[in-house]
Amino acid sequence: MQKEHGSAPTTPTSARGPTTPTSARVRHRKRSNVFNVEISKTNGDHLLINDHNKYRSMWIRASSSMWMLGGFLLIIYLGHLYILAMVVVIQIFMASELFSLLRRAHEDKRLPGFRILNWHFYFTAMLFVYGRILSHQLVNTVTLDKIFYRLVSKLIKYQMFIFYFLYIAGVMWFILTLKKKMYKYQFGQFAWTHMILIVVFTQSAFTVANIFEGIFWFLLPASLIAVNDVAAYFFGFFFGKTPLIKLSPKKTWEGFIGASVATTISAFVESFMQLANVFGRYQWLTCPRKDLSTGWLHCDPGPLFKPEYYPLPGWISGWVLHWKEVAILPVQWHALCLSLFASIIAPFGGFFASGFKRAFKIKDFGDSIPGHGGFTDRMDCQASF
Repeated sequence: MQKEHGSAPTTPTSARGPTTPTSARVRHRKRSNVFNVEISKTNGDHLLINDHNKYRSMWIRASSSMWMLGGFLLIIYLGHLYILAMVVVIQIFMASELFSLLRRAHEDKRLPGFRILNWHFYFTAMLFVYGRILSHQLVNTVTLDKIFYRLVSKLIKYQMFIFYFLYIAGVMWFILTLKKKMYKYQFGQFAWTHMILIVVFTQSAFTVANIFEGIFWFLLPASLIAVNDVAAYFFGFFFGKTPLIKLSPKKTWEGFIGASVATTISAFVESFMQLANVFGRYQWLTCPRKDLSTGWLHCDPGPLFKPEYYPLPGWISGWVLHWKEVAILPVQWHALCLSLFASIIAPFGGFFASGFKRAFKIKDFGDSIPGHGGFTDRMDCQASF
């Protein structure tokens, strides 16, 4: 009786299959084996050297890169204000991709106008950051349109007050839109919006400041990051066999080391060739912009851009005929330091972005650029630099 009431009906052993006391552990061990297989697959099969579609993806990536390079060079040629406009456009695309990352269609339908609030905070932060930067350049601006000049002057003069008013208005707007059973989602979006503003505008403030100090100081770091990224891709494409970090399965030690060497060499050589052959003829690339005009600049480049001559040892001058000294620009030493930063530190911006995407189980932040993903994917290393 005790057995009938205290135990459930049993099935024959042959029907259930052989059982052991460690069946639970066996099932747990099976799950762990699956996880290990996935890890080995992630670290091995996903390397570029093992990718069967790598040539097709390389062609798409190279084609879009050429279009981007052409547009970038055109904007560099147009000057400081056009570069500033390019930075603003890129930031808007980045913010759009990041805003959409935690977006939930169901919740957004119940919160009409909530996306507009995010962009309200974004443009309020833009007014704060760019207003402070442009206020220093506006002092020396000469314009024939006095009405426009007075309007912009008043806007810059009361920029901090306008920013404070708009931000407080945004906070009040947020509080008035709070809905029952939606508090957690809304406050999460509020915090997410402010984190995006910090990520996007913190690095942009330094980028814009570099632009007005001279296009060279914007172009050199950007080109070093591009060289490092391209070199890492090709070294990993042809030689990559040793995984570098689990966060980014296609990154390899061969690509990382090869890109570091290539970036260091190219920084030293590239800075000399560009400055000697190009920047020496077009001083507007090295001259700082003191106003908001678009005219060509002429200035004394300064001691950083003037060559210094170093004598070579006798055995080298005897080996290379009539070569007794070498000319080195002081800015080349700056380029060398920047190259070390670009090849060692900047890739961690890409690793951070890879970890971020893995946390949200997405491959790319967007699909705006074929072969590259979104603007955030393309600018992750630039942001850390």
